[in-house]
Amino acid sequence: MAAPVIAIDGPSGSGKGTVSRLLARRLGWHLLDSGALYRLVALAGIARELDGADEAGHAALARSLDVSFDVDETGGERVLQGGEDVTQSLRLEATGNAASRVAAMPSVRAALLERQRAFAAPPGLVADGRDMGTVVFPQAGLKVFLTASAEERAKRRHKQLMEKGVTVNLAGLSQEIRERDQRDSNRAVSPLRPAPDAVVVDSTGMSIEEVVDRIYALAHE
Repeated sequence: MAAPVIAIDGPSGSGKGTVSRLLARRLGWHLLDSGALYRLVALAGIARELDGADEAGHAALARSLDVSFDVDETGGERVLQGGEDVTQSLRLEATGNAASRVAAMPSVRAALLERQRAFAAPPGLVADGRDMGTVVFPQAGLKVFLTASAEERAKRRHKQLMEKGVTVNLAGLSQEIRERDQRDSNRAVSPLRPAPDAVVVDSTGMSIEEVVDRIYALAHE
């Protein structure tokens, strides 16, 4: 492997995106938000009015994505597709649900595999996703499976959306998260599950800073 890798996997709403971004900044390493890649494919499919079940069409989009990850002036996430800032569109619930379906398509996953591995470059990489430790970087030096209760994850997502001015129903959000967990855990290709050698971190009741400190300590062990 070209550079050390910390693989952080977990279900939707577990906080792995924020944790990975803060950890990468603290270490001075590169960041891979693999979930954003699947959301980008889903978003491109929606823009082109592809049928949600069109695997070949979505795989073609996956092979031609022009994407880069950046940080905005506040230190937050910024994702560019073809030079256009699509960060807000990527975080819509509709995009996330479409991405979960797209991520179950074997040819889409195959198209994105090598692209993800290419992110591993010196001085190191923090890779955030659902199969980073099991499929994309099986030789990663540290694998973390970050989780939290469905109720806790729904509350976090609800808070994030309300802060952005998006009104959502907490009960409905909790149900969507459970359905996405079920879909992600039972797909035929790269199901969501901890790697055998992953450290499971349950973040229920923990602050983001506590989780980052915990993984940072694990990295130094």
